[in-house]
Amino acid sequence: MSVHTSETTSATARPAVSLPRLRDMAARGEKIAMLTCYDATFAQLLDAAGVDVLLVGDSLGNVVQGEKSTLPVTLEHMAYHTASVARAKKAAWLIADMPFGAYEASPQQAFAAATALMRAGAQMVKLEGAGPIVETVRFLVDRGIPVCAHLGLTPQRVHALGGFKVQGRDDGGAAQLKADARALAEAGAAMLVLELVPSALAREITDALPGLMTIGIGAGVGTSGQVLVLHDMLGLTSGKKPRFVRDFTLEPGSGTVLPTAQAVARYVADVKAQTFPDETQHGY
Repeated sequence: MSVHTSETTSATARPAVSLPRLRDMAARGEKIAMLTCYDATFAQLLDAAGVDVLLVGDSLGNVVQGEKSTLPVTLEHMAYHTASVARAKKAAWLIADMPFGAYEASPQQAFAAATALMRAGAQMVKLEGAGPIVETVRFLVDRGIPVCAHLGLTPQRVHALGGFKVQGRDDGGAAQLKADARALAEAGAAMLVLELVPSALAREITDALPGLMTIGIGAGVGTSGQVLVLHDMLGLTSGKKPRFVRDFTLEPGSGTVLPTAQAVARYVADVKAQTFPDETQHGY
């Protein structure tokens, strides 16, 4: 059985998304649309639908491997899936998660892991947390590796956080998140994922650090862009869905089921138009 694919012609291909282009988008107020991606087929589809950034997330542990958390995912798993996505995508910017245990021991360990992911095709790596991770971010950036940080709910530390809870609800937690975001920006992080953070706090962090692109997931519409797990936005995950998730395969008001490519294009359009997320439905 053969699989037939078609190449996008040069006449219709969009320009490659670069770090300077993403920064320009954020400065102009154009929202950045990001989705997770784990394989070549979806990489091609998401890229063609106009997704700005593909994130090879360690969420593959949940949605691809059937694990209960991201913790079992290894660096070898991440490099494999990063290479699969990198071979198929044309224009989108590509970020790869640094998995649990691959970067916490030392900046040198993190550099070795980041090198493996960059060699697999990543253009940026993502690390969770702050504190000692701040110096690791600085170490990587000083060596030419673009970094996306991640604050709020950090799934690799879910046991330490006491579960999947909104972060920064009280004054102390909010102050710590703001201080951590500033420290990561000063260390050179170019992008920051804010997960399960009150909308007002995420907007405050975004406004206070204009040089840092913020990407929200359950953090309201005031960030520089949005990200969802691909399987969530396609309505493919079972069980109770988080408040911030929307199934984009369902046409609002009609119940019509959209084809996958059209659903992804709708996600991109709604992020750009700032109609997703809807604070009354998806915010905290």
